[in-house]
Formats: sequence, C-alpha cells, structure tokens
Amino acid sequence: MRARRLEELLGIEHPIVLGPFGGGLSTVSLISTVSESGGLGSYGANNLGPEQITGVVGELRAATARPFAVNLWVPQPGERDRPDDLARHMERLRPYYEELGVDPPDLDGPFGQDFDAQIEALLAAEPPVISFIMGVPPERVVAEARRRGIVTIGTASTVDEAVAIEEAGLDAVIASGNDAGGHRGSFLRPAEESFVGTFSLVPQVADAVSVPVIAAGGIADGRGVAAALTLGADGVQIGTGFLVTAESGASPAHRAVLNSPEARVTVLTRLFSGRHLRVIPNRFVREMAAFEAEVPRYPFHNTLMLPIRRAGSADHSSLLSGQAAALARPRPAKDYFDELVSDAERILRDRL
Repeated sequence: MRARRLEELLGIEHPIVLGPFGGGLSTVSLISTVSESGGLGSYGANNLGPEQITGVVGELRAATARPFAVNLWVPQPGERDRPDDLARHMERLRPYYEELGVDPPDLDGPFGQDFDAQIEALLAAEPPVISFIMGVPPERVVAEARRRGIVTIGTASTVDEAVAIEEAGLDAVIASGNDAGGHRGSFLRPAEESFVGTFSLVPQVADAVSVPVIAAGGIADGRGVAAALTLGADGVQIGTGFLVTAESGASPAHRAVLNSPEARVTVLTRLFSGRHLRVIPNRFVREMAAFEAEVPRYPFHNTLMLPIRRAGSADHSSLLSGQAAALARPRPAKDYFDELVSDAERILRDRL
C-alpha cells in the first residue's frame, strides 16, 4: 500500500497534479477546480512578468483555499547569448507573418522573461508550492522557499536529473517521460540523449531518490494512474487530459485537433520555441521540417514565433499534446478528476 507521502507533503487528498500549461493555456478556473477536487492545480507562469505573477497568485488565492502550484523555467547556461544571425532567421518566417497578417517582433526588444525577477516576485507572493522545469533552481531560491514554508518540486527527464534535484534539496521530483506533451525539461544532457519513456523512467527514479516521485507523461485515465503508482510513483501529473476539459485555455482550433484522429500522432520539434516540444504535427511543422536543427535557441526563436503562434491558426500553432491524447475527451474538469480517482482506486483494489 502507498504511504500517502505526496498527499501529506502537499496537503492534498488525492495524488493527482495538474500539468502546468504555458502560453495562455493555464486558467485560474482550471487550477482552482483541480485543487478544490482534492488534487494540486498548477499554473504555468514562464511567460509572465513579475507583476503578472503577483496578480495570478492573488487570483488563485481568491479562487481556492486549497494548495496550488506555480511553475517556472530555470534558465540554462548560455541561453541568453544572442545569435549573430537572428535577422536571417526572422526573414525565413516572414512569409508566415504576411500570411497571418501579423507584425514580426522587434529584434531590439526583450527576449523572454527575467528569471531572477520572476522568482523574487513568486517567493514574495508565497504560493503553497513552486515547481520548476529545465533545471535545478539556485541554492538561495530553495533556501528561501523553505524559510517561507513553500514546497518545491523539480522536473527530471532522467534518473541523473532526479538525483540532482534531490541533492539540491527540493521536496519532490516529477519523473517526466518522453511520452509527455509540451516542452522537454532535460538539463544535464542534450534532450536527444534524454528521451526515456515514462514507465521505464518511473521505477528507476523511485529506486534512486528518497523524496516523493510524481510520474508524468502518457497518463490520461485511471489505468495510467494505477500503473504509475504500481511502479513506485507517489502520484501522477496529468496535462493533456485536462487540456481538453471545459476550463482549460486551449483554443477551439487546438481542442478540435486534440479530439480528432490527428492526435494519435505526435512529434518532438524545436520549430516553435527553440527547445524540444511534443506537439501534433501540422502544416507549419511539415513545411519547416528541413530547418529543425537550424532554428536558433530559446528564448530567441520563441520570440520570433510568438506572433505566429498567437494568431491562433491550427495550421501554425503549437498544438501541445502528449502521446495519450486519444484517451482524453471533452468534459468538465471536476468530472474528469473524479473519474481518474474512482477508476484508479477500483483497479488498485481489484489487484489486491
């Protein structure tokens, strides 16, 4: 039987964590619904400035008295070194700017958010939980979070990354398998050398660390929850299954593709942000495939792509999806959450 370590650490009733969505896909309504249902709602704040982060935490506190998490990306070494040929990369995208009727970004403007300013605002706002992806946060951040009573969670795509997260003093680790939708969080080795499937990764991480382990990637129903717990996880993180619920911020075009046979196929691509991202392939992915290895690093390519993605076209948007999207279906988030709990409990009970 599970020891309920994750529930006790986070102050939740059920070991289910909502995957944090960036790019406007997170909503206060979805996060609060998951938290009110007894799980941990998570808000993706990577694209938000300090004042916006302060405002979001305030909105979440007003919407729920239950625990919730806010997620940030840890900067990677060298990612702020501007490429010399950025204008050339922008020219490659100009036909898409013109087709969609959007203005290209200002190459003299800022590229991405200032992590130091983001984390200072987030620590000051004191959400119950802060989760990280793309690396291990600075020692001072972990220490300050602990001083303020904030639980910290790191994201690992390999066993070595999970060990590094525990050694840094974080309270729990997400074992994010290659099945997961959205961005890959690899930080110790290149993403191409860190593609481990969820149900291969979870038991290895559970054996390697002593902190609670949260399985993520390819989990969309009670069978996946039960399987992850059976393999040694203390809980699960689910993204795509909640992305199709009524409360998510997914666009109508994104929802339509997620609820179609097209969602049975996903690819990993750098074409939308400069980092590996699992999406449903569309026209843009196919037309730009030859430039996969050439696009500049994040956050520079991400900035070049923002006007194109924000246009909302299914042919040009990053249609985030995990490999289990075909198991998800539209419904209210509360109904989906309750079904996850009841089905997983039934499966685990029947196996005893």
